[in-house]
Amino acid sequence: MRGRILIMAGSDSGGGAGIQADIKTVTMLGGFAMTAVTALTVQNTRGVHDVMPVPPAFVSAQMRCVIDDLGVDAFKSGMLDSPDVIEAIASVLMTYADVPYVLDPVMVAKGGTSLLKDSALSTLKARLLPLASILTPNLPEAETLLGRRIGNRADMVAAAHDLLAMGPRAVLLKGGHMQGDELVDVLLERDGKAEEFVTRRIHTRHTHGTGCTLASAIATGLGQGMSLRDAVVRARAYVRKAIASAPGYGAGAGPLDHAAGMAAWVN
Repeated sequence: MRGRILIMAGSDSGGGAGIQADIKTVTMLGGFAMTAVTALTVQNTRGVHDVMPVPPAFVSAQMRCVIDDLGVDAFKSGMLDSPDVIEAIASVLMTYADVPYVLDPVMVAKGGTSLLKDSALSTLKARLLPLASILTPNLPEAETLLGRRIGNRADMVAAAHDLLAMGPRAVLLKGGHMQGDELVDVLLERDGKAEEFVTRRIHTRHTHGTGCTLASAIATGLGQGMSLRDAVVRARAYVRKAIASAPGYGAGAGPLDHAAGMAAWVN
């Protein structure tokens, strides 16, 4: 396996998102997944029913313990529910500024449960955005970060520029929440022109964990030495195949099939 990917995120007991989706994704793409669990959730396809936070010092201890022994080629963060957890993670990431870091600003679960405390938003902006190699918000997350509505493709491009100005070295703004048969994602790197990736939407309720999966797939590519654009292209293709092959489990927002096309994704 190539690419040691350290993931800081919450556990999803239903297996569709969070740490569970991250590990599956990294493994399927030929990387080695390592974790620092930030919270435990009581969760299934119908929603998040309870959350047990992990003490911030324990989160950073997990990170340092793993890095000291195994090393790290890329970081990815997902659910970070409190300012103290964000501060703890930032203190470690600052020591490894040359290692790619994918920031997925998880704020709300598919079922509508808030996963980021209001008090944590300003800390996320101040402490983590400037450290990120790429920020991967969906439209509601981008709207929260910017404090305004994003209603169309032109708005998405403008939003990507404004998000980039907040500190990350690149932004992938995901358009899955936009209405219509076309799905548009916008990639913007510093000193680059915004690139729009347009695909046909797969109409399905089985999309639980798409954001976690995409961000971890990008982190795996970066940890394996791929360019950012190539990592994004591979990650989008992987997520699309996983959605198309979803097993249909659960009564709510069902999980993806992370093992879809198993052999094809391993280099």
